[in-house]
Amino acid sequence: MSEVLTTTHELIDLLRVMLAIRHFEVKAGSLFAAGQLPGFIHLSIGQEAVAAGVSSTLRVDDYITTTHRGHGHCIAKGGGILPMMAELYGAADGYLKGRSGSMHIADPSTGILGANAIVGAGIPMAVGAAFSAAARGEDRVAVAFFGEGAVAQGVFHESMNLAALWKLPMVFVCENNQYAELSHVSVHLAAKHVFDFAAPYGIHAEQVDGNDVLAVRGAAARAVARARAGKGPTLIECLTYRWRGHFEGDPQRYRSKNELAQWQGRDPILLARALLLDQGVAESELDALEDSVLDDVEEAAHVAATLAPARADSIMEDVYRAPVTWGAKA
Repeated sequence: MSEVLTTTHELIDLLRVMLAIRHFEVKAGSLFAAGQLPGFIHLSIGQEAVAAGVSSTLRVDDYITTTHRGHGHCIAKGGGILPMMAELYGAADGYLKGRSGSMHIADPSTGILGANAIVGAGIPMAVGAAFSAAARGEDRVAVAFFGEGAVAQGVFHESMNLAALWKLPMVFVCENNQYAELSHVSVHLAAKHVFDFAAPYGIHAEQVDGNDVLAVRGAAARAVARARAGKGPTLIECLTYRWRGHFEGDPQRYRSKNELAQWQGRDPILLARALLLDQGVAESELDALEDSVLDDVEEAAHVAATLAPARADSIMEDVYRAPVTWGAKA
């Protein structure tokens, strides 16, 4: 792991967040396989260090936007496990009253502006939040999480250009997990590295080991400090890997078992755990931490399963509609 000025206590907190993400995703996957969750889910198992490392450098009032694979980002930014699990169940007590499902979870109170099922669509939302903060003279920062598949979208480049032009307090975080749906990065991006796209816009960029939570934390801390100081945006490319398919049920014929095994050998949770053991933390303490997190996830899943589903007749609640007077003359 990279050397970063992080205390043992802070590293334990990072491990706790990664464990929460891992166990939430594993539980969600098992519930989906059992037919208990509606819709589709996309899991971020193997990518926990990116969400934990970046979010550890943010304040509650900073903004994030995320993707269809956004459970981990929401948890790391402060989202509650129970209302998230309730949302996956389609329960009325979920974050968005059971209407968003897995791919559109939002919680403005913790700066989570929303996950988004459209590839790249969260990026301009975060740029808008950064513009808002700058226009109001606030020192808030906006972070957009996205995959390398979104880098081929025009909106990524438009957003990079505007953020650079206006020196917005913006951090672009690319989780390069090697595959855009079923396509390896080598067949859908012209540049060898995602962070190479920053140079034409004059944006500072870094590439880090996305499975090393301290490396991610260090890069994010530098980017957030630059943003708060008015020095403009940063692009961080985090090299990582998703252990599961693009979606649950994906047969994954496009990659080898050997490739998966190699990446699993660099499990971000085991790497962080090994570092803590080296720092003298007892294995029993780490086991107890994981047991506690697992209990929290299991309890949230149990409670969420008992909650009432969203009512069909509530579909228009909280939706703004301008009054219409039929037959009125313009």
